[in-house]
Amino acid sequence: MKKKDITQMAFRDLYPLYIQKVERKGHSQSEVNQIIYWLTGYNDQLLSEQIETGATLANFFQNAPHINENTVLIKGSIFGIHVENIQDPLVQEIRYLDKLIDELAHNKTMEQILRSEIS
Repeated sequence: MKKKDITQMAFRDLYPLYIQKVERKGHSQSEVNQIIYWLTGYNDQLLSEQIETGATLANFFQNAPHINENTVLIKGSIFGIHVENIQDPLVQEIRYLDKLIDELAHNKTMEQILRSEIS
């Protein structure tokens, strides 16, 4: 059986998994949304539209109002791969989101997650 290309996964299938992951650690959907908004420039309405239309991860990131310029500050590994070394820009953006959600689940502060403490 062929492995499914992550870029073709529906964002609406992944979104509840992000929420479940952080809720198990005492965090909330609003914190997940805050991370998504910071990373992609989406707002409540635009995020809802992406979920309702069943946008793939490729479409979700390609339609993002703007990818935050501070993504270059996101370092570390997710699924054993260093996000800063991923060559495919789309896959890198997907893994940035995974990494930020993982940081929230590991109780990093929102200031650390959103790279606000960097001067």
